[in-house]
This record gives sequence, structure tokens and C-alpha cells, in this order.
Amino acid sequence: MNASVGLVLMVAAGGALGGMARLAITNLFARWVGTAFPWGTLFVNLSGALLAGALAGWFGLARGGEMTGGWLFLVVGLLGGYTTVSSLSLQSLTLWQSGHRRGAIGNVAVTLVAGLALAAFGWWLTGRLT
Repeated sequence: MNASVGLVLMVAAGGALGGMARLAITNLFARWVGTAFPWGTLFVNLSGALLAGALAGWFGLARGGEMTGGWLFLVVGLLGGYTTVSSLSLQSLTLWQSGHRRGAIGNVAVTLVAGLALAAFGWWLTGRLT
């Protein structure tokens, strides 16, 4: 097997695992707190942003680090399958259409602002720990 096929398989394996983790976590949140607001998707996206920032710091991407097989598996595959813009979009649209406009706007705003802050925090934290 050549290197590029191996890298593609690493991304695919990570994506499969990330997607399964997302499903499990969102289902747990649905059982714990209900489905009136997409708490599971919010948790998944924010925790994914924190982990992506931490891994970017760990792999040294700000210092010109290489996108290694580990990066491709963990960030592109695992976190790419774990986090989801499509669920965020669909759930926010559903909130909006069902008359929960503040919930829809809040969901998008919190995900974007807190996600960016958590990614930056993860990157900063990794820099302090390494």
C-alpha cells in the first residue's frame, strides 16, 4: 500500500470513529436534557473546537509544523467526523421555523464565538504545557 492510500484510510477511519462518537454523545444529551434545544450538538462542536486548537498547538502548526498522519487521523478524520456544521445548521433552522428565534440565533452565536474562543484556548494551553 502506498503512503497516500494509507493517509486516506487514516482519515476515513478517524471520520468513522468521530461520527460514531458524535452520534453517541448527542443521543446521551437527548436522553439527559431532551431535544427542545440541541445541547448535544453544541457540546460536540465546542469540545471539538477545544481539541482542534489543542492539537494544532501540539503539532506545532503555528510554527510551520507538518500535517502528519497523526494530524490527518485526529483532526481531519476524527474531529472532522465528530463536529458538524450540517447539524448546527439544520437544528438552528428547525428552531427558527418552530418560532424559537432566540434559540436559533443563540445556538449559532454561541457555537461560533465560544468555538473560536475554545480553539484559541486549546492552542494556548498546549503551548503552555509543552
